[in-house]
Amino acid sequence: MKYLSVLLFFFFVPFLNAQNIKLSKEIKVEGDRGWDYLSVDEVAQRLFVSHGNVVNVVDLKTEKVIATIPDTKGVHGIAIANDLNKAFITDGADNAVTVINLTTFELIEKVAIQGIKPDAVLYDKFSSKVFVFNAKTSDATVLDALTNKVVKTIPLDGKPEFSATNAKGLVYVNIEDKNQIKVIDTDKLDVIHTWDISPGDEPSGLAFDSANNRLFSVCGNSILVITNADTGKVITTLPIGEGSDGVFFDANRKLIFSSNGSGTVTVIKQKDKDHYDVLQTVPTVKGARTITMSKATGTLYLPTASFGKVPAPTSENPNPRAPITPDSFRILVVK
Repeated sequence: MKYLSVLLFFFFVPFLNAQNIKLSKEIKVEGDRGWDYLSVDEVAQRLFVSHGNVVNVVDLKTEKVIATIPDTKGVHGIAIANDLNKAFITDGADNAVTVINLTTFELIEKVAIQGIKPDAVLYDKFSSKVFVFNAKTSDATVLDALTNKVVKTIPLDGKPEFSATNAKGLVYVNIEDKNQIKVIDTDKLDVIHTWDISPGDEPSGLAFDSANNRLFSVCGNSILVITNADTGKVITTLPIGEGSDGVFFDANRKLIFSSNGSGTVTVIKQKDKDHYDVLQTVPTVKGARTITMSKATGTLYLPTASFGKVPAPTSENPNPRAPITPDSFRILVVK
């Protein structure tokens, strides 16, 4: 019996660590424009999806679109501030931030900024500030989240991508064209550290493990870089799929999810703060490069669409993109 128990233990242990995460369904959303980030309002369980010149709001209980927020031209990011009943939306083509009421979805204010092509956005509850990261001017516009007023512009000396907060006075942001992470002091509103994250190249999506002070950067050379958020030291790297632009850390399950535009999600298990394993590669759909998760349910959401044939290059457009197939935009549900 003793030997049988040992055999059963070794037989079942691999299955205890295995995952059965898969693409389970799709949520249809009208519209044929492009997309970028998406965010979950955890209190109301609503999904805010950037979509061309609008933001679609999906009720996650019914999986139906319940509102469309207009006039967010070239929208990229949405930051949820439940304590203020606000959402802050970056309008990349208008060089503005749209502030809306989380309950009614009505416009509170449209804030013009000096930064060009605002992209990722972060609400930091600790400091009551909103950090808007501007792709073309390589800086961050800081808003007072209570008044919606611009308080400072922080030079970043490089193209900022996604960011994360430690909720204790520091904001981290990937610098895509320098292969760096910049650390911003939310009180001084200055960069206090610049960390090289080589061998990571073109870091985009960023997630943070607050329990272990670890940063997870997905990079253009198909690796995930894990960095010590106290020292800036690169701890390790792991392989992910091609074309990743998003990453999410599930603190409950100790899982990291990389959304890969090539049509997969890489699932990585955190064994402890410095040791990680790739557990699973989940087939999704090509173009599903950004990701978010409902912490209440552990369900992942990824936007994408279908594509037509790439047109022939011309002198005016030497690097054409495949057109989006009409009426094909949807949200992938992975769980």
